[in-house]
Amino acid sequence: MPSWHLEDADPIAAANPYTFYKPSRELISRVRPGEVVKLVFCFESDDPEAPRAERMWVLVDELLPDGSFRGRLNNEPRYIRDLKLDDPVSFQPCHVINTEHDDNDNLVERYIKRCFVTKRILDDGQQVGYLYREEPDEENDSGWRITANDESDEYMSESKNLAYVSLGAVLCKDDSFRELLEAPSGSAFIRNARSGEFEADDDG
Repeated sequence: MPSWHLEDADPIAAANPYTFYKPSRELISRVRPGEVVKLVFCFESDDPEAPRAERMWVLVDELLPDGSFRGRLNNEPRYIRDLKLDDPVSFQPCHVINTEHDDNDNLVERYIKRCFVTKRILDDGQQVGYLYREEPDEENDSGWRITANDESDEYMSESKNLAYVSLGAVLCKDDSFRELLEAPSGSAFIRNARSGEFEADDDG
């Protein structure tokens, strides 16, 4: 038995739509022989430094009538010992995590810029209660600052209680504010405790 198997990426993408990119079935249907696609090869290893999987490209040789593919590994594995360049690989659309086809408006790319957010949201499971946008600190910064709106001044003064992550990472926890993210710098929104809806905060 081989030490590796291909990961079904569908449930991972479904659980993490804003942080785990997977091309749509329509996009995968455009793949033709001679193109490469990326798959996740999970493996077992005695090396404590080894990751749980390697992401590698496969050159597509054949499209089968049932929608599956045959191809050859187009990378040299770093950790997997019983797999090498040009070895045959059979796979399904559920295994494909990238193609050569452009898909620049996917959710991961759309919300890849970073924001400051409190651990009340990321770790404690609280809903977003207040957010405001300031001028970005650098190119990858969205300018958004996001809190649950129940954090004390003491809590906010501790850097360990804040994280600098992609907007997508926050949206995976709570995406109820997604439609607000196109608002310009200087915007602020607060969740109405009664209605649960966001309202502009003119004093923000």
